[in-house]
Amino acid sequence: MNTNLYLFGENLLFFLIATAFFGATGWVWRNAKPYSLPEPLPGWFKIWFGTVQLLGGLVPLLVMLLWGVIWGHTSVLTVFIWYFVILALQILSESLTLRWFHHVVWVMVPYLYVPYRLWQLYEGLTILDSTSDLSWIRHLLILEIILWAGNYALDLSQLPRLLRWEVKETNLL
Repeated sequence: MNTNLYLFGENLLFFLIATAFFGATGWVWRNAKPYSLPEPLPGWFKIWFGTVQLLGGLVPLLVMLLWGVIWGHTSVLTVFIWYFVILALQILSESLTLRWFHHVVWVMVPYLYVPYRLWQLYEGLTILDSTSDLSWIRHLLILEIILWAGNYALDLSQLPRLLRWEVKETNLL
């Protein structure tokens, strides 16, 4: 089977399942009060967000444009096009749920999309496996897996803050 056709079907299936989940969850929680991000954002957030944008967005985009488009390595293009399609759909899902609908479902979006992104990156390693002259791009994919796994761990650690769970102040001394 054609790799692009297979990836189209796989990504479409993921998107349909994720969207159905968000739709069903949004319907169940339709009477919840509107959600907004907790303010103020922690100081480290800008640094982390910038790092993710740079390493998770700009670097793969440059690699896709240079090696995939300009220098014609179709396997690189195949891996990164689907990466960016799903990344764009995640951003769209987050925008719709938070900014348009002000819905708590926003908190759930990365918990579905980021693990799938890890799968995409792993799958990219298998697609690029036979291309020895692109071994450094395989190293980039491994770096991306580490970056997004770290992002996922950070997302998990922020759940109490995002859900505004109250914290009891304790005196450690």
